[in-house]
Amino acid sequence: MYPNIQAYDRGVMFNPDGRLFQVEYAKEAVRRGGAAIGMVTKSGVAFVAHKNVDEPMAVLSSMQKVFRIDAHIGGAYSGIVADGLHVIDETRSAAQSHRMVFDEVKSVEAIAKGLSSYILQATFYGGVRPYGVSLLVGGIDTEKRLFEVGPDAALLGYKADAIGAGKKIATDMLVKEYKDGMATDDALKLGIKIINKITEGKLASDHVDIGYIEEGKEFVVLSEQEIAKYF
Repeated sequence: MYPNIQAYDRGVMFNPDGRLFQVEYAKEAVRRGGAAIGMVTKSGVAFVAHKNVDEPMAVLSSMQKVFRIDAHIGGAYSGIVADGLHVIDETRSAAQSHRMVFDEVKSVEAIAKGLSSYILQATFYGGVRPYGVSLLVGGIDTEKRLFEVGPDAALLGYKADAIGAGKKIATDMLVKEYKDGMATDDALKLGIKIINKITEGKLASDHVDIGYIEEGKEFVVLSEQEIAKYF
């Protein structure tokens, strides 16, 4: 028997099987979060995210799931809302600090690696819980790029990826229907179709966030009126 086995459940430390229970719990928080989908398109990168709020009196425009991080880069998150907002803010600050100090934009990969390093810090120390959030980060520098960073700080690049609730459904649909060189509008329609499938046909336009970047343009987050045109 392992001595004091409950201790591995109270802090961020490896158990004898090499597991970090607190990180696994953080991943479960992500699985309960609204789905977010990112896709590399012919001309850029597109994001579609679900605002999974069931409160009948909620003002959904006050909740944001897709963000502009810098002029050339955006992101989306799934998981604990407060964690997502905090980590996005830190990533924005890092991007702006780099721009001010070096008078240049930071590459998409460097932004994603910096985000990974920041999230990793929360897995080192007792008394600090891991962030219960996964993020998709994408944009254009020398080429179009999309990365996922999870609660364990794992970093991986993708052509198309999904995080949050219904990840398996979303991944299966992306494998079947995503195509290299898709137009941005087609990618956005596919993202909405996937989230509609995850929500069993109950998706409304005010429960969706959309953002994208195209070559020669800056990252934009669509308004509610612009999103409604896709429904």
